[in-house]
Amino acid sequence: MNLSLQKIIPHPLPPALVSSSDVWGEEVSFTCGTSTLLEAQSGKGKSTLLHILYGIRKDFDGFCHLDGTDISSLCATQWQHLRSSKFSLLFQDLRLFKHLSLRENLNLVPERDPQAPTLQEMCERLQIDHLLDRAIHTLSLGQRQRAALIRSLAKPYQWLFLDEPFSHLDEANASEAALLIRESTKRNQSGLLLTSLQSQSPLACDRSLHL
Repeated sequence: MNLSLQKIIPHPLPPALVSSSDVWGEEVSFTCGTSTLLEAQSGKGKSTLLHILYGIRKDFDGFCHLDGTDISSLCATQWQHLRSSKFSLLFQDLRLFKHLSLRENLNLVPERDPQAPTLQEMCERLQIDHLLDRAIHTLSLGQRQRAALIRSLAKPYQWLFLDEPFSHLDEANASEAALLIRESTKRNQSGLLLTSLQSQSPLACDRSLHL
């Protein structure tokens, strides 16, 4: 399942930002099984790109193809299938239910990947297992980010989209999270798109593109 962009330009993006990008207005392909770091400063469209690929933003010119099919032609049922079993997205704002517990948030995953470690095991690795019965609004940003990451890794996927997944993590937690991500993508033989404010990431990628 490969992705290709043909001269994609989001409507809200100023023309000056488009002219200096490796992605906007260009022809770019992403091959399943490979990883790409998408690096840019704030406001240059990192989240926008992932939201386009996830089908929740349609305000752009150009074309995006999934295995040769224009994603603009996909119906709601097809998108529901892709999001439940083919695509997994870690939103930058995490999108957790703040008044539910960590455990309840993780249990909202509609379909579990039977090959993935259990939720308990992933929580133990990222050192938040003792917080499972705590409401999300009582957790730190770093703890919430690890919770949202676990949720994104618990479901089946062929493409993993991670929007600044290490932004609230210290070095030790970022290293363990990166290892968990690498193991997950290798097990699934999936593609990975990872956005970052920095040109370096705790998770080494096959290539880096500047937005």
